[in-house]
Amino acid sequence: MNKIFAGVDEVGRGSLIGPVYAAAVILDKSVNLKILKDSKSLTQKKRKSLSDYIKKNSIWAIGKASVREIEKINILQASLLAMKRAIKKLKKKPSHVLIDGNKLPDLKNYNLKAIIKGDQKIPCISAASIVAKVSRDKFIATLSFKNKGYHWDQNFGYGTKQHLKAIKKLGITKHHRKTFSPIFKI
Repeated sequence: MNKIFAGVDEVGRGSLIGPVYAAAVILDKSVNLKILKDSKSLTQKKRKSLSDYIKKNSIWAIGKASVREIEKINILQASLLAMKRAIKKLKKKPSHVLIDGNKLPDLKNYNLKAIIKGDQKIPCISAASIVAKVSRDKFIATLSFKNKGYHWDQNFGYGTKQHLKAIKKLGITKHHRKTFSPIFKI
Protein backbone atom coordinates (compact mmCIF):
# COMPACT_ATOMS: atom_id res chain seq x y z
CA MET A 1 0.00 0.00 0.00
CA ASN A 2 1.25 3.49 -0.86
CA LYS A 3 1.87 5.75 2.09
CA ILE A 4 -0.20 8.91 1.93
CA PHE A 5 1.06 11.70 4.18
CA ALA A 6 -1.04 14.65 5.26
CA GLY A 7 0.48 17.67 6.95
CA VAL A 8 -1.56 19.66 9.46
CA ASP A 9 -1.03 23.06 11.05
CA GLU A 10 -3.16 25.72 12.72
CA VAL A 11 -3.09 29.49 12.72
CA GLY A 12 -4.64 32.19 14.85
CA ARG A 13 -4.06 30.82 18.34
CA GLY A 14 -2.54 34.05 19.61
CA SER A 15 -4.99 36.40 17.92
CA LEU A 16 -7.47 38.36 20.02
CA ILE A 17 -10.24 37.90 17.43
CA GLY A 18 -11.95 35.41 15.20
CA PRO A 19 -11.82 31.67 14.73
CA VAL A 20 -8.73 29.50 14.82
CA TYR A 21 -8.06 27.84 11.45
CA ALA A 22 -6.30 24.58 10.60
CA ALA A 23 -5.38 23.13 7.24
CA ALA A 24 -4.66 19.54 6.26
CA VAL A 25 -2.73 19.01 3.03
CA ILE A 26 -1.80 15.91 1.05
CA LEU A 27 0.78 17.08 -1.48
CA ASP A 28 0.79 15.76 -5.02
CA LYS A 29 4.08 14.18 -6.11
CA SER A 30 4.48 16.99 -8.67
CA VAL A 31 4.82 19.71 -6.00
CA ASN A 32 8.26 21.32 -5.72
CA LEU A 33 9.07 20.65 -2.06
CA LYS A 34 12.05 23.03 -2.05
CA ILE A 35 9.83 26.11 -2.26
CA LEU A 36 7.71 25.19 0.78
CA LYS A 37 8.62 26.97 4.02
CA ASP A 38 6.95 27.88 7.29
CA SER A 39 4.30 30.51 6.50
CA LYS A 40 5.73 32.91 9.11
CA SER A 41 8.98 33.17 7.13
CA LEU A 42 7.25 34.26 3.90
CA THR A 43 5.91 37.60 2.72
CA GLN A 44 2.15 37.95 2.40
CA LYS A 45 2.45 38.03 -1.42
CA LYS A 46 4.64 34.88 -1.51
CA ARG A 47 2.27 33.05 0.89
CA LYS A 48 -0.72 33.85 -1.34
CA SER A 49 1.12 32.66 -4.46
CA LEU A 50 2.25 29.43 -2.75
CA SER A 51 -1.21 28.82 -1.29
CA ASP A 52 -2.73 29.00 -4.78
CA TYR A 53 -0.03 26.63 -6.09
CA ILE A 54 -0.57 24.16 -3.21
CA LYS A 55 -4.36 24.20 -3.62
CA LYS A 56 -4.08 23.49 -7.36
CA ASN A 57 -1.63 20.61 -6.81
CA SER A 58 -2.87 18.95 -3.63
CA ILE A 59 -5.76 17.52 -1.71
CA TRP A 60 -6.49 20.03 1.05
CA ALA A 61 -9.12 20.99 3.59
CA ILE A 62 -9.72 23.73 6.14
CA GLY A 63 -11.14 23.25 9.62
CA LYS A 64 -12.16 26.02 11.99
CA ALA A 65 -13.20 26.52 15.58
CA SER A 66 -15.33 29.58 16.34
CA VAL A 67 -14.83 32.28 18.94
CA ARG A 68 -17.67 30.69 20.94
CA GLU A 69 -15.92 27.29 20.84
CA ILE A 70 -12.59 28.88 21.82
CA GLU A 71 -14.24 30.52 24.84
CA LYS A 72 -16.06 27.33 25.81
CA ILE A 73 -13.25 24.75 25.53
CA ASN A 74 -10.06 26.96 25.52
CA ILE A 75 -7.71 27.83 22.66
CA LEU A 76 -5.64 24.63 22.77
CA GLN A 77 -8.71 22.37 22.58
CA ALA A 78 -10.23 24.61 19.89
CA SER A 79 -7.00 24.35 17.84
CA LEU A 80 -7.09 20.56 18.12
CA LEU A 81 -10.78 20.60 17.14
CA ALA A 82 -10.01 22.70 14.04
CA MET A 83 -7.25 20.20 13.12
CA LYS A 84 -9.60 17.26 13.58
CA ARG A 85 -12.19 18.93 11.34
CA ALA A 86 -9.60 19.65 8.63
CA ILE A 87 -8.31 16.05 8.66
CA LYS A 88 -11.82 14.58 8.48
CA LYS A 89 -12.74 16.89 5.55
CA LEU A 90 -9.92 15.58 3.34
CA LYS A 91 -11.33 13.85 0.24
CA LYS A 92 -8.79 11.04 0.66
CA LYS A 93 -7.90 9.38 3.96
CA PRO A 94 -4.15 9.66 4.65
CA SER A 95 -2.19 6.70 6.01
CA HIS A 96 -0.06 9.08 8.12
CA VAL A 97 -0.94 12.49 9.57
CA LEU A 98 1.96 14.73 10.59
CA ILE A 99 0.91 17.54 12.91
CA ASP A 100 2.88 20.65 13.84
CA GLY A 101 3.39 20.93 17.59
CA ASN A 102 3.42 18.57 20.53
CA LYS A 103 -0.28 17.75 20.92
CA LEU A 104 -2.60 15.54 18.88
CA PRO A 105 -6.32 15.86 18.22
CA ASP A 106 -8.56 13.08 19.48
CA LEU A 107 -9.05 11.17 16.26
CA LYS A 108 -9.65 7.43 16.11
CA ASN A 109 -8.46 5.23 13.22
CA TYR A 110 -5.76 7.66 12.07
CA ASN A 111 -1.99 7.28 12.40
CA LEU A 112 -1.10 10.65 13.98
CA LYS A 113 2.34 12.02 14.84
CA ALA A 114 3.15 15.37 16.47
CA ILE A 115 6.33 17.08 15.25
CA ILE A 116 7.69 20.09 17.11
CA LYS A 117 8.58 22.84 14.60
CA GLY A 118 7.17 20.57 11.89
CA ASP A 119 6.20 23.62 9.85
CA GLN A 120 9.94 24.32 9.46
CA LYS A 121 11.00 20.72 8.77
CA ILE A 122 8.28 18.81 6.91
CA PRO A 123 7.05 20.07 3.49
CA CYS A 124 3.44 18.87 3.88
CA ILE A 125 3.19 20.64 7.25
CA SER A 126 4.75 23.79 5.72
CA ALA A 127 2.09 23.58 3.00
CA ALA A 128 -0.67 23.29 5.63
CA SER A 129 0.82 26.26 7.48
CA ILE A 130 0.66 28.36 4.29
CA VAL A 131 -2.88 27.35 3.32
CA ALA A 132 -4.21 27.89 6.85
CA LYS A 133 -2.57 31.33 7.19
CA VAL A 134 -3.76 32.61 3.81
CA SER A 135 -7.30 31.30 4.45
CA ARG A 136 -7.57 32.90 7.89
CA ASP A 137 -5.95 36.16 6.76
CA LYS A 138 -8.51 36.44 3.95
CA PHE A 139 -11.36 35.95 6.42
CA ILE A 140 -9.90 38.47 8.89
CA ALA A 141 -9.42 41.02 6.09
CA THR A 142 -13.16 40.67 5.34
CA LEU A 143 -13.94 41.28 9.02
CA SER A 144 -11.65 44.32 8.92
CA PHE A 145 -13.66 45.78 6.06
CA LYS A 146 -16.82 45.46 8.18
CA ASN A 147 -15.14 46.66 11.43
CA LYS A 148 -13.32 49.84 10.49
CA GLY A 149 -10.70 51.31 12.80
CA TYR A 150 -9.20 48.10 14.22
CA HIS A 151 -6.81 47.65 11.24
CA TRP A 152 -7.31 43.88 11.25
CA ASP A 153 -6.25 43.80 7.60
CA GLN A 154 -2.79 44.77 8.91
CA ASN A 155 -2.59 43.15 12.40
CA PHE A 156 -4.96 40.20 11.78
CA GLY A 157 -6.35 40.59 15.27
CA TYR A 158 -3.08 40.13 17.14
CA GLY A 159 -2.41 42.31 20.17
CA THR A 160 -0.38 45.01 18.42
CA LYS A 161 -0.19 48.55 19.82
CA GLN A 162 -2.41 49.64 16.93
CA HIS A 163 -5.10 47.05 17.75
CA LEU A 164 -4.99 47.67 21.52
CA LYS A 165 -5.31 51.41 20.93
CA ALA A 166 -8.35 50.79 18.71
CA ILE A 167 -9.96 48.58 21.39
CA LYS A 168 -9.57 51.39 23.96
CA LYS A 169 -11.10 53.88 21.53
CA LEU A 170 -13.80 51.74 19.87
CA GLY A 171 -14.47 48.95 22.39
CA ILE A 172 -14.66 45.21 21.88
CA THR A 173 -16.68 43.51 19.15
CA LYS A 174 -18.51 40.20 18.90
CA HIS A 175 -15.38 38.93 17.09
CA HIS A 176 -13.09 39.48 20.08
CA ARG A 177 -12.24 36.51 22.28
CA LYS A 178 -13.60 37.68 25.63
CA THR A 179 -11.61 35.13 27.64
CA PHE A 180 -8.29 36.45 26.27
CA SER A 181 -6.18 39.03 28.06
CA PRO A 182 -6.45 42.02 27.88
CA ILE A 183 -10.03 41.68 26.50
CA PHE A 184 -11.51 40.08 29.63
CA LYS A 185 -10.22 43.03 31.72
CA ILE A 186 -12.15 45.53 29.61
